[in-house]
Amino acid sequence: MSAHKLAVVTAGLTNPSSTRLLADRLTEAVSRRVTVEPHVVELRDHARDVADNFITGFAPPALATELDAVTKSDGLIAVTPIFTASYSGLFKSFFDVMDNTALRGKPVLIAATGGTPRHSLALEHAVRPLFAYLRAVVMPTGVYASSQDWGGEGAKELSQRIDRAAGELADALSGRPASTEPEEEFVPFDELLRRQGQ
Repeated sequence: MSAHKLAVVTAGLTNPSSTRLLADRLTEAVSRRVTVEPHVVELRDHARDVADNFITGFAPPALATELDAVTKSDGLIAVTPIFTASYSGLFKSFFDVMDNTALRGKPVLIAATGGTPRHSLALEHAVRPLFAYLRAVVMPTGVYASSQDWGGEGAKELSQRIDRAAGELADALSGRPASTEPEEEFVPFDELLRRQGQ
């Protein structure tokens, strides 16, 4: 069986970046389940080209190559840092210069990084609607990683979210229906608050 073309768009601004780290972990988790040929698009390397595209209406050659790789992929992992409770401007601008029908029907795994867990809902109120507008098929599980998720108890929970989301994208790439997982244990809100006080 041939490898699925997997585009990985990451909008981290630093090198190294937690956004790229999350993108790499998601890519690796998908590749454990299905054969993929990943193509990583580091948006910070194309920031000037994206701006030029807005001004001229034409993508410079390097940007055109990346846009082509994303639109011709079988699936997409899209990871953005969260700034002021939304995706980064560079992330949004990249998808703004893409034809708005280019992602129609494409399975997309969305993810984001941020300094605090308070921004986790940005996936649902900003990133998911962006890809819904672009008519992509957004996987049910979005992955958000705050600074505290990279170590301690948060690391285990982050790994579980990565595995669940990667499984959903792998199933979509393979054309298999998503597997059913046992429901998570319900924990009453007052119990969650009590645990935080310990």
